[in-house]
Amino acid sequence: MTTDMTSERQRAAQWFISLRDSICAAFETLEDEQVSGPFADLAPGRFERKPTKRHSDDGSDAGGGEMSVLRGGRCFEKVGVNVSEVYGTLAPPAQAAMAARKDMPGMAEDPRFWASGISLVAHMRSPKVPAVHMNTRMFWTPHGWWFGGGSDLNPMREIAEDTAFFHAQQEAGCAPHGADLYPRYKAWADEYFMIRHWNEARGVGGIFYDDHCSGDWEADFAFTQDVGRAFLKAFVPLVEKRMFESWTDEDRQHQLFRRGRYAEFNLVYDRGTTFGLQTGHNPEAVLMSLPPLAAWP
Repeated sequence: MTTDMTSERQRAAQWFISLRDSICAAFETLEDEQVSGPFADLAPGRFERKPTKRHSDDGSDAGGGEMSVLRGGRCFEKVGVNVSEVYGTLAPPAQAAMAARKDMPGMAEDPRFWASGISLVAHMRSPKVPAVHMNTRMFWTPHGWWFGGGSDLNPMREIAEDTAFFHAQQEAGCAPHGADLYPRYKAWADEYFMIRHWNEARGVGGIFYDDHCSGDWEADFAFTQDVGRAFLKAFVPLVEKRMFESWTDEDRQHQLFRRGRYAEFNLVYDRGTTFGLQTGHNPEAVLMSLPPLAAWP
């Protein structure tokens, strides 16, 4: 059985908030830099923050978080950067899933949990700029803890050099923590981010990991921090590289089609969506990842 890990949980929750602040500042700078193109006459977009609350079935406090959403900007059509810290008792479906884990004995007797993390999805104005997703999180129960997360790139049409750059930054973030992590978590992303009913990938991958627990909390927390830091290094240069390229109405229609595929994955397969709705978190925050506009054939 693990300890209550109060100090570690506080440090993790504060890190996710600080990462949120860094990302929002970088994205608002991109809004300022978008000085040409069809939306350059708009005021540069700014994030609006909104607290979210979660309550247990008996009405007691169960944590919450804060949504940071930028809508209708010059560069970003919609981007959300949410942080959360939730706690309480796992609902029966989640209890059953945890109880099946060999490393989580005792969940039926004590199903308390705590979780904190950051979740980001960006849908861009320009079809030439890829959409992107990133999240990292820590999960705790009285019986164990672990980290999860990753990031992946979702271009409307793949550009090989952009894919290679994004993956190189992911690999660099993983490298100090073991040569096996990037290839293992890249393969996991390739498997996870599949829209299985279409037998096609959601994007060009990245890294994905869950249940990351080496037994050394400090080492695992350091790894998760480096995954978070790698995100801006991987994504911002691609935005700056592509944000001024011209695009056509056909490009826009294809972007809306790809967004439809993105929405299908998030509603059918995404673990975070399922967990958030099962544990009673604010639906607006859980479904923040959905694009503002999408299309289906």
